[in-house]
This record gives sequence, C-alpha cells and structure tokens, in this order.
Amino acid sequence: MEREGVAGLLAGAGVDARRHRRALALLCEGGWWTLADLVRATATSRRGVEALLRVVSPERSGERFRLAPEQIRDLRALLDDDPAAATPVVPHPAAATPVVPHPGAGSSLAGLGPADPVGHLLPGYGQVVERLEKLVAGAPRGRHVLDHVAATPETVVRRALLLGARFWLPGARLLCVGDHDLTSLAVKMIHPGTEVTVADVDERILAYIDEQAQALGFTVRTLWADLRLGLPPAARGQADLALTDPPYTPEGVGLFVARAVEGLREPEEGRVLLAYGASERTPMLALKVQNSLHELNLCYEAVYPDFNRYFGAEAIGSAADLYILRPTTKTRPAVAARVDRYGTGIYTQGPQSVESRPAAAGAADPGPGFEPGVLVGDWPKDVLPGTPRARLATWLAKPYAAAHDRAAVFVPAGLEAALPRLLLATRAGHVRVRLAEPPRDLDALAEPLSPVYRLTAGGAVLDAVRVDPPADATGRLLRAILDNAHGKLANTWREGLIRARPELTKKQARAVIGEAAPWAGEVTVLELPLHRLRDLRPAVAASLGAPVPA
Repeated sequence: MEREGVAGLLAGAGVDARRHRRALALLCEGGWWTLADLVRATATSRRGVEALLRVVSPERSGERFRLAPEQIRDLRALLDDDPAAATPVVPHPAAATPVVPHPGAGSSLAGLGPADPVGHLLPGYGQVVERLEKLVAGAPRGRHVLDHVAATPETVVRRALLLGARFWLPGARLLCVGDHDLTSLAVKMIHPGTEVTVADVDERILAYIDEQAQALGFTVRTLWADLRLGLPPAARGQADLALTDPPYTPEGVGLFVARAVEGLREPEEGRVLLAYGASERTPMLALKVQNSLHELNLCYEAVYPDFNRYFGAEAIGSAADLYILRPTTKTRPAVAARVDRYGTGIYTQGPQSVESRPAAAGAADPGPGFEPGVLVGDWPKDVLPGTPRARLATWLAKPYAAAHDRAAVFVPAGLEAALPRLLLATRAGHVRVRLAEPPRDLDALAEPLSPVYRLTAGGAVLDAVRVDPPADATGRLLRAILDNAHGKLANTWREGLIRARPELTKKQARAVIGEAAPWAGEVTVLELPLHRLRDLRPAVAASLGAPVPA
C-alpha cells in the first residue's frame, strides 16, 4: 500500500472523501470483502471503489480481498489525523473476521453513514425481513431490458416502515408504479389495513405477487400496464400515496412519476415516493433527472440519501436516494401536457433504451392483398396514405369508433407485452400484426385468446382471424366478456351471467362473480395480467354452476 497514493486520493476527493474513508475503515476491520459488498456498504460507485483498491492493493483470494495486518497498521496511522477521532466506533456486520476496533478516526467511520430515518425501527421487524429474504430470493429474475435491479429485503421493509412513520396508513390506498422489489408485500405485512395496487409490465412479477399475497392471507390488486401506453383506468385517481423505483433515465423517471401522479386521488394532498440514484461522479445526470421532476412542478418534501440499497447497480454505488415529492396546483396540468411526450425509449439498455433509434415498421406495408380499414401504431407515413390511423395508446384506451373488418397493427421491439391487449381491443375479423421479430411462444399467446382468435405466424407477421362463438355455455359467456374488453369486467360478466341464468338478480350475480373471481371488480379485461386472463375460463364456469346466493 502506498501511503502517498491513499493520501492523494483522499485529498482529491475533497468533501466526498467521507465515502472513501468509510470504505477504508471497513477494510481496517480485517474481514474479507467482495467488490459488490463494499460498494453496497459504502454507497460508493464501482469506479470509486476500484480506484481506492488500486492504491490500497489488498491481498486477494478469488473475488474476495482484505488488508494484511501491516497494511491495517499503516492505514490506521494515516487516518489517525482525522478530526472525528473521538467518534465511537460501530463495527460493520459485513466484516467476516473483524479485529479489535482501533480508537482512531478511520475505524470510527465504519458504522457511520447518512442518517436513517427508520433504522431504529428495523430491529423490531426481524421476522418480516426474514420472510422478505425468502420472497426476494424466490422472485422471478430481473430483466436487464427493463432495468431491473433487486432492492435488498432490508430496504423493502424500511420503505414500508417509512410510509407508516410518515403517513397515516389505515384505510389508505397505495399505488406501486412497478414493483419488481416486492414493496407491496412488505407494506401489506406491516400495514395490513392499507389497500395496495401494483401496476407493472412484467407478467411474471404480477403472477408472483398474487401467488405470494394469497399464501400470506391478504390481497394485493395487480394490473398489467405498460406505462408508455398509459396508466390502467382502474388505477387512475384512486391512490393516496404512490411509490416507484423507475428506470434511472430522465425520460424513465419523468414518465413513471407522471403516471404516479395520475394515480393519486387528490394530487395536492397525496405524495409520490421515488427511488432514484446516480453515481457521485455524474452530478449532471442527476440534474437532468431533477429537471424532469421540476418540469412537473413537484415540491421536494424530503430526500433521504442512500436510503435504498440493491443487489447490483454498482455503477451508482448499489444505492439510491428516496425522494418524497408533493404535487402542487400546477402539477396535474404539467403532467397532462408532458406525459405523452416521453416516447418509448426510457430504459438504459435494450431495444427501448434512450439511445436506441425509433423502430421502423418492418416491411413497407401490411402485405400484398391486405387492405386494412385502420392502421394502428407508428407505421411509416407513406404506407397506405388516406387510411385512418390510431396510436397504440388510443387503441387501448377506448373502443375505435368506426366499424372495420381488417386492422393492421405495428408493435415495435420492447412493446410485445401489449400484443394480447391490442388484439382484444379490436372487433375486426382479421388483424395483421407486424412485430420486430417472430413471436417467441405462439402457443402461450394463443391460449388465452383462443375463444376469440385463431393465430398463425409467418416470420415477424402475425395474423389473428376471428373465430365463431363457442357453442358451450362457458365459451359463450367468456366470448361475450372478451368481446367487450374495454368495459368493466364485472359489469359485462354480470349481464352475460343473468342472460345465462335468468333466476339470478343483479345483486346475486355480483355475489356469484365476487366469489368466483374476487379480482374482477373495477377492472377491464385489458388491465388483467395474463395469468388472470387464463383464470377467466374456470372462473366463468364456476359462476355458471354456483348455487343461487341467499
């Protein structure tokens, strides 16, 4: 270890040297570390920790490293001049083989980071943390194209604790705008009186949350949503609080926060909790993100540094700040004016990254001999001039006014999850879809759509041809529900059930449906996760055979 190199690194870091001093203090405890663990423990970027390790030159064993005893002595001597030497030492639990703490200033920084507003509450929720550890370990793996990075179980529990410490949660409604971290489950475990809704694009996460919530004995409402195409109607104007951990781009943060505001019942009285982090080396990126929040006229009520910790995201120190944002009287107009301008490129990687070019619509037109009555999506301007056009978001938001026998839909790379909903949103006899690449699992796509369409694929072209209504009672009722995909599921189901079973009153039909599918209230078919679309057939069959309620 070169003392001059360490001293020079600390001097060059200025006031940010506290991060490096804390890392050095942790190394002085003598335990083995991995790069990822030291990044997460200090909330320092991977590049920052790597620069520190280059001058410290620890001994290594595979991916682990530690300081030799003579290095610890030299480093402590170097750090003894720190004016904070009188601060009591708090050994960090991540050190596997701690040595006796040195009274000098370097070691005293080991357990000291930014103030944790709920750290004093966490010890009382050890069982919840243990349960979340198992839930997080069993959750679907993150998708890099969606910028997924899992928060630590302690972080998820601390989010729930902060919500309860800062706000009155009994009877309150929380909207999780994306929930790969399973914050919804932590909130329900700690604050069971809170109504929680999750809107997410990842079908696997929605199915996992439903499964685990049922096993734990509570309900979390799950809605499918690609926020680039809109917030689900069932989530709009409903929540008292919204929480989001979005893609860390200005476009991603702006879009997710705007959708969170749309989900608030009374925006000026509600709050949006935002997890966002940037490397200590990239303040301009953080400024761009904060500018996107400023454009929405949001008030910063609080910012807790390094509140969120992650497994990964080492470029930003495996940490993110937690913002508490309060909408103002000018927020809702700003959201309405800007929310549709963010575009589809909101991620840091993959086909929908901010650096990716807008996708072209494959071939020049929907194909020879196919003359659609409407073009849905961003087709090139020279394709079938004069043919009416509709945006994907508009197509999902409301029924198309004009009747049409054929429709052509362009689905760019990264928006494939919307395909089942785009097909259900139309009444055309023949829908031709152009994709960026051939569908990966045509059978899995066709199964929930089989009461309505027969699907065939040729390369990146998918044809959906409407089939005759099924002859059996379950099939007929299911088809009636799916044919009214924009309508409230419970209403269309109730009307069809009464036609099939005239002995039922409206109230009795609602009770039967509530028993067969408690998740069916106040949602449309287009908002249902795929696993709920698959659940529709057995639930419809159960409603047809259920006894008449008293």
